[in-house]
Order: sequence, then C-alpha cells, then structure tokens
Amino acid sequence: MSASTSSMGASTHHVQETVTKVLLALSFSHLLNDTIQALLPSIYPMLKDSFQLSFTQIGLITLTYQMTASLLQPLVGVYTDRRPKPYSLAVGMGFTLVGIVMVALAPNFHMLLVASALVGTGSSVFHPEASRVAHMAAGQRHGFAQAVFQVGGNFGTSLGPLLAAWFIVPHGQRSIVWFAALALLGIFVLAQVGGWYARHMERAKKRGTNAAVVKADLPRGRVALAISVLLALVFSKYFYLVSLTNYYTFYLIHRFGVSVQGSQIYLFVFLFAVAAGTILGGPLGDRFGRKYVIWFSILGVAPFSLVLPHVGLVATVVLSVFIGAILASAFSAILVYAQELIPGKVGLVAGLFFGFAFGMSGIAASALGVLADHTSIEHVFALCAYLPLIGILTVFLPNLRRRAAA
Repeated sequence: MSASTSSMGASTHHVQETVTKVLLALSFSHLLNDTIQALLPSIYPMLKDSFQLSFTQIGLITLTYQMTASLLQPLVGVYTDRRPKPYSLAVGMGFTLVGIVMVALAPNFHMLLVASALVGTGSSVFHPEASRVAHMAAGQRHGFAQAVFQVGGNFGTSLGPLLAAWFIVPHGQRSIVWFAALALLGIFVLAQVGGWYARHMERAKKRGTNAAVVKADLPRGRVALAISVLLALVFSKYFYLVSLTNYYTFYLIHRFGVSVQGSQIYLFVFLFAVAAGTILGGPLGDRFGRKYVIWFSILGVAPFSLVLPHVGLVATVVLSVFIGAILASAFSAILVYAQELIPGKVGLVAGLFFGFAFGMSGIAASALGVLADHTSIEHVFALCAYLPLIGILTVFLPNLRRRAAA
C-alpha cells in the first residue's frame, strides 16, 4: 500500500515537473518572440530619420503588423480547436524569422510594411497555440499558467528598446539581422514543446475531465454582454498602452529634450514594470477572483494616467512604473475569465482576445500617429490619459463560481 502510494507520488511529481518545464519553455519562447517584435517600434525614431517618415507612416507600420496578427489569430484559434497542430508553434516563429531579416534589409517604406506583415503572421500562429498549451499544462491554476506564459512576452517587450539603444542605434538598421539568431533559438525550443504537445495531448484532455473548473451557468445574453465588456476593457488597456509603447520615446524627446538612446532607456523602465506586473494578475485572480483583478488593473491606472501629462521628467518616469505594473495585471485575468465564460473553446477565446488586442494596438498606433501629426504628441498623451476610466464597465461582469466538473 505504502509502496503504491510512494509510486503515485513520484509519478505526480514527475508530471508536475514536466509541465513546469513546458510553461517555462513557453515563457522563454514568448520572450524571444516578443523581443524580436519589440525591436520594430524601438527603432521607429531611427527609421523615421532614415526614411523621412511621418508619424502617420510610423502608425501604418504598426497597423500592418497588428492587423495581420489581429485578423489571423481568431481563425488560427478556431481551426486548432478542431484540429490541433502541435508543430505550428515552430512554423509561426519561422515567419517571424523571415520578417526580422527583411526589416534589417528593407530599402524603403513599402518593404518595411511587408516585413511587418510577416512578423504579424508569426504572432498570429504563436499566441493562440501557445496559450492553448499553457492551458493544457495549467492543471487548476489557469491564471498562474497564463501569467507565466505572458510574463516572458512582456520581459521580451521590455528588452527590445534596451537592445535597440545598445546595439541597433549605434550600428544601424542592418545590424537587426543578428537578432535572427533569437528566432532560430525559438524555433528549436518550440519544436520541443510541440513534441510534448503531440505526445501528451490526449492524456491532458483526460486529466482535465475530472479537474475543478469554472462553469459560467449564464444565459447567452449575459455571456455576450460579459464578452463585450471584456473587449471594451481590452480596448481601453491597449489603446492607452500603445500611446506609451509607440510614442513615449517621441514624447520624452520632444517635451524634455532627452536623447534617442536616453528615451529608449526610459521606455525600457516602463516596459520592465509591465513585465514585473504581469506575473501578479494570474495568481491573484486564481486566489481572489479575476473580476477584482480586472477592476484594479484597469480603473486603478486612472489616477496615475491623469497626472502624467502635467509633471516633470522624473515624476513621468516614476508614474510610468506604477502605470505599467498595474495595467499589466489585466490581460491574463481577462483572458482566463473569458475562457471560463466559454468553456471548451480555448483556442477560439485566445485567438479572439489576442487578435482583438493586436487589432486595437494597430488601430491605436495609426490613429494616434495621425492625431500627433495634426496636433502634438503632448496632446495625444493628455487625451489618452482618460482611457483607463473605461474600467468602470467592470461593474457589469458577473461573478463566476468554481464547481467540480462531472
């Protein structure tokens, strides 16, 4: 009896160790993926000078990348819900590889748009499928798993401007080609994850049938309303986030006279705060309820965002840290909450929300670029400061209950 119990305990420990490795591999792959993607907006000041681009054209580069990812991600999610493709993760990173090489070699604005579209295609495959694998490896801690997965991406995003400041800006556009090595490493890691996915897909499904899950038990109308509210919150989060990730460097240069490299360091500080805050949202949602995390992470940013356009450089940097850390906790909570509203559609929900987030980011980048051209970058930041107030819509989200699945 004790030998059997010991054997079962060892087996359980081995399974937990394996899925922990899978989550860490996904997080590391997300770091590589988003580091590469973050290089593009990080070198916008350099590209603007090299190709004599307007803010509108800068916005169009982001729009191309974000809309490609946005339109394809829900389609990838729906397809892989029905026909899982374990090795599609590595294929997605292959698109990113080709895209980043083209960014390094692009001779004109139009080639930059094509390269951006390829990077967006890589994201459209990577995000919904990686989110599905994280869900498989989560057990009952779905918020924690999504947070681990996403924190890698946010750390990667924070590294982009730092690498741009230290390496790309001094050596020029063509030096970006060296970052193709990151994509090659990502392809290797994701091929290993794909192997785990292929071997353990059926076992993970069986293990999930007896787990504790959240059942919405809501009529379709309430579910539709809740999904609409969540999408409005994603709109608020990403429209405001883009004002910082895409135009924060220009804001700092124009208002405070900092150098291009200095602005990249300050952008890194903000993005590092975003990465640090990401890991909090998932576990706190698992413990206290995702609705409370959503309340805090969107509406809680408003006091800081409203003050930011009216303070000096030091206070701006400090406020950006609070904004980044608080705002970052939202997405993992929103995503898992949505998956609980529509159980059994992990790929569809991940594709919808990642796609919508990318789409809003692209539209925001383009719209804010046009607004900056017609007004000023300071006006853009003053206007965007009110976006977190949309977080008040969280009041319309229902409370979900945890029950044992049959």
